Order: sequence, then structure tokens, then C-alpha cells
Amino acid sequence: MVGFELTEDERAFQETARKFVSDHVVPSSAHFDQTMEYPWKVAQAAQEAGILNLSTPEKYGGLGLSHFAQNIIVEELARGCSGMSTAMTANDLALGPLWEFGSEENFEELAIPMLQPAAKPKMAAYCVTEPGAGSDVAAIRTTARKDGDHYIINGEKMWITNCSVASWYFVLATMDPSKGHKAMCAFAIPAHLDGVQPGKKEINLGQRCSDTRALLLKDVKVHKKYLLKEEGMGFKIAMRAFDLSRPAVASGAVGVAQAAFDHARRYALERKTFGKPIAEHQAVAFMLADMAKDIEASRLLTWKAAKELDAGRKPTLYASMAKCMAGDTAVACATNAVQIFGGYGYNTEYPVEKLYRDSKIYQIYEGTQQIQRMIISRAILENA
Repeated sequence: MVGFELTEDERAFQETARKFVSDHVVPSSAHFDQTMEYPWKVAQAAQEAGILNLSTPEKYGGLGLSHFAQNIIVEELARGCSGMSTAMTANDLALGPLWEFGSEENFEELAIPMLQPAAKPKMAAYCVTEPGAGSDVAAIRTTARKDGDHYIINGEKMWITNCSVASWYFVLATMDPSKGHKAMCAFAIPAHLDGVQPGKKEINLGQRCSDTRALLLKDVKVHKKYLLKEEGMGFKIAMRAFDLSRPAVASGAVGVAQAAFDHARRYALERKTFGKPIAEHQAVAFMLADMAKDIEASRLLTWKAAKELDAGRKPTLYASMAKCMAGDTAVACATNAVQIFGGYGYNTEYPVEKLYRDSKIYQIYEGTQQIQRMIISRAILENA
């Protein structure tokens, strides 16, 4: 039977996340957007509430959440502030491939310390994108050269979330650029190693409290124990990471769209023109109707992608569908919210201009909308 109701446990996770957002995220959202400070105090509160490092298996001290439950929480976090949500869930982007392909030694050194109480939570970063290799992952030029029991890593990564605050990095490198994806290796690299150099903070359109920087890797000597699985497995591991992350990114986009709708509906019921609330004008009512239906459809598609993961099936097609649709929905809903607010929507004193800025990245990171459409079209045509 197909069901659309949350279980008792799933509803409890949703309520926990919703209360956390109300208590910690919403009150400080504007501050961190304006100052662009990293939201350490919110990350600390998230760790104390048990909603940081959502992907941690139960046997290692985590909640052992299903992907479906994780995505429910991510939607709530992004509904409060997608910048903070991105900063915190970037941990799981790095942890996902580590839990699946790392060793017990990797877990003990890199992952387990992230679960321990501390004045500042330990963060991680996922490093694949490069200045000349964004959507074209096979074109990366960061190199790994074997040197006895070590590898020497050289290259530059770009647009890395949590770059300067990470305690370790997931890094994709190649042993021979001429061999494309067949020569790629994945590493979990401690941040303290010599030659690891975060760049300047990027001032982005939105999600400004997320720490986004370039990462320079200059003659970084990495022991072979930090190689995930084996040489040549890097591309497969990176693609698996996208399968794990895209449903969560889609859920974040749904959260932004929902926040935009909530603000727009509330304002449309309060603001009056020509003697009645603007929500009673068909032009505005139809905009709200479009927002509502697209949010609902996007949410169900993200749930479908997460359920595919939990069922142990390859989720690539549905993950791309969810990410593509939810990303477009977030941008459309934020745009409509600004329009409904009118001049107030264009002003920083009101919440929807931030949502407008924050929404755009959902059409870009974790694979652009064009890449998602390429994946979808290939899948639906290959067996036609």
C-alpha cells in the first residue's frame, strides 16, 4: 500500500526539528545573513538536540535515521534558514561516503569525534568541484601521486561549504587526468595536514552564513589509510554521494519554498487593496495556488527519492527528478512571494528578499538543473 502519512516516530522528528528551528534558527537568521558569521551557536544547539550529523549509524552513536526521516528534518531546517541548514548538513555530505566506503580506523579518527560534546562542534566538508570542473566531474585536475605508503595531493577545489571550519575533507583526486573517471581516488583528508590551505570567504548572493571558500592542496602528504576503498573507485564513490545528498538538497529546496509560501499567504490575508485582502484578488490567489500545488508535488517527489534509498534501490533517477523540480519550485515560490509583498518584498526589513536570494543556489549546487535534466532524459530514453 502507498502511504502518505508520517509514522509516529517520523512526526516526532519533524516536531523536534520544527521546535529547534523556532527556538534557535528563526531568531538569528537575519543576524547571520547580515554579518555572514558562521552559525557556531546554532550548530552547537543542533548537536545538543541530536539533529547534527543526521547520517550517523546507530552503532556509532547516531540515531540511525532512515533517509526519509533525515529529509523531513532537513526540510524543517531549511524552512527556518537554508544558509544554516546548508552549513550543518554539509557534514552529512562528507560523512555519507565515509560511512559507506571508509574503514573502522577512519571512523574512529574522523567521524566519531564529530559526535562528541565540544565547545565547538566538529565539521566536515565535501570537496569535488574545481575552478574548471563543476558539472563535469570527470574533468577534475587535482592529482594524487603514489609515494610509498602515502599519496601526494596537489590541486584546487572551489565553492567548498564549511571549508575553513572543517576538521577533515572528502577530496576527489585523479592519478592520471588523461584516464578520466577510471583513475579517480577518494580521500578523507585531515585538515591539520601541511599544505591544506582554505582560501578567502566568498561573498555569495544568498546563504551567506555558509562558509564557502576555495581549498588549495599543495604537496599534501596523505597516508594510504585515508584512501577510501581503493584506487580507481573515486568517481563511483562521488556519484554515490550525490545519490545520497540530492534528495536532502531537494528537501531543503522544499523548505525554502514552504517558507516563501507561508510568508506570502500571511501577508496576502493582511494586506488590503480596493477594500479587501489582496488574497481575494484572483491574480494573487492563483499565484498562491500555484505555489501550494508545486510545493506539495515537490515534497512528494523528495519523499519518493528518499524511499528509494531506504529500500536499497538505486535512487539516481528520482533523486535527480526531486532535486530538479524542488529547486525550480523554490525559486518560483520565492519570486512569487517577493511579487506578492510588492515594494516591501524588495526590502531587507522583510523576510522574503532573503528567501529570494537563498533560493537560487538550489538550481546550481549538487548538480545544476541542466545536469539533472540530462540524467533524467538519459534514463527515460535508454529503454524506450
